[in-house]
Amino acid sequence: MEKKVLAFDFGASGGRAMCGIFDGKKITIEELHRFSNDPVIVNGTMYWDVLRLFFEIKQGLIKAKKCGKIESIGIDTWGVDFGLIDKEGRLLENPVHYRDKRTQGMLEKSFRRIDMEKFYHITGNQFMEINTVFQLLSLMEKREDLLMKADKLLLMPDLFNYFLTGEKKAEYSIASTTQLLDAEKRTWSDEIIHAFDFPERIFPEIIPTGTKVGSLTKEICEELSIGKTEVVAVAGHDTQCALAAVPAEEKDFIFLSCGTWSLLGTELSEPIINEKSRYYNVTNEGGYGRKISFLKNIIGLWCIQESRRQWIREGKEFSFGELEELAKAAPPLKCFIDPDAPEFTPAGNVPERIREFCRRTGQNIPGTPGEIVRCINESLAMKYRYAMEEIQSCTGKNYQTVYMVGGGTQSALLCQCTADACRCAVSAGPVEATVLGNVALQFLAMGDISSLQEVREIIRGSQDIKRYIPHGKKDWDEAYERFKKILV
Repeated sequence: MEKKVLAFDFGASGGRAMCGIFDGKKITIEELHRFSNDPVIVNGTMYWDVLRLFFEIKQGLIKAKKCGKIESIGIDTWGVDFGLIDKEGRLLENPVHYRDKRTQGMLEKSFRRIDMEKFYHITGNQFMEINTVFQLLSLMEKREDLLMKADKLLLMPDLFNYFLTGEKKAEYSIASTTQLLDAEKRTWSDEIIHAFDFPERIFPEIIPTGTKVGSLTKEICEELSIGKTEVVAVAGHDTQCALAAVPAEEKDFIFLSCGTWSLLGTELSEPIINEKSRYYNVTNEGGYGRKISFLKNIIGLWCIQESRRQWIREGKEFSFGELEELAKAAPPLKCFIDPDAPEFTPAGNVPERIREFCRRTGQNIPGTPGEIVRCINESLAMKYRYAMEEIQSCTGKNYQTVYMVGGGTQSALLCQCTADACRCAVSAGPVEATVLGNVALQFLAMGDISSLQEVREIIRGSQDIKRYIPHGKKDWDEAYERFKKILV
């Protein structure tokens, strides 16, 4: 007997509502509603337009009526960003975007409050200036009055769950993106909170991934003329939803979730926190069943997306498919960038920044859009190998396959470059891993699927998975040595 759930998946540039259908053997998904997610800059601050996004959630709920009975609702988003709720339950202001400049310099300032080694030993998190802890430190220094008015801090999926149910909870996976969690204990770290003088009251109860949060409020049901429905705290962090849908057969595997950001790592039962993992700046992130994703954050398709926007501004209307074909025709292994170099993070003229990077590092300077896109793809593949070697060094394990999921799997060039660079097979798919993971975690919570292993078996049987085999080992190995010399 078919059962249906509703998944909301938010990315940095857009979101969608998807109906997930499970017939006992396969999971299928149907898009109901798609919308853009456009940050708004007001008086120099970049905000998420959270009320507009909640309006879009309501539109998704209305459109889901055509699906018939919906068993539950689940929401996943990006990590680190949050809203503040006062004692009366009101949102104090729109959440601020992680790309906002308010966190500049906060990483260095944090080490005056707590030793860097100790900081990492507690949280096991990769140091990134966008992390929640540094956003809060900025508030403590510049807007302490706002923080003092807050009763609860709710990360983005938890905030939407609150809007729907009235329940203020923190889901485990999204909480683990904050750099405020004790990685071993899986609870908020009192030591970190006290070191920064953050008010303890703002940190809500942490609930396990795949927990029922509550039901739609009476007001929501009446406003939208819909029935009372359970809301499930799926893996609130989209990366962990995607990981749940990785169709791996073996216990030890490398996953690569590739979208605007790339996240490469492996799945563990317990965190790895030691001098080597700190040196490599590897993060330990929580997932379903208290699993740990031991991973590196790497800039992903952002450089291609932002390059395309620049060319459109210049009057060159390339589709992603056209850029892929131009890149395939460009000569291989001519030049590389470090995708994580700071100049590639902001929006703007990324093609010119790439040319300047290559000029500065004494490389061939790419001129055409095809040469730029090939440079980006090959550089990403090289950075994946670099991160994979760090992961292997920390775990002491060798991995035979990279399981690549997400939007990046639509690029056959990137998949093949990844296989060639990493010198191992690439299993590519599903494209919609995040949504499928969201859906599957809801069916797990409702008792229709029994385990994460069964989820992955169902995904393997439900989706078209492509396999890429490495070639050109000598050329890629030589190029990799050149790539390592230009890393920032």
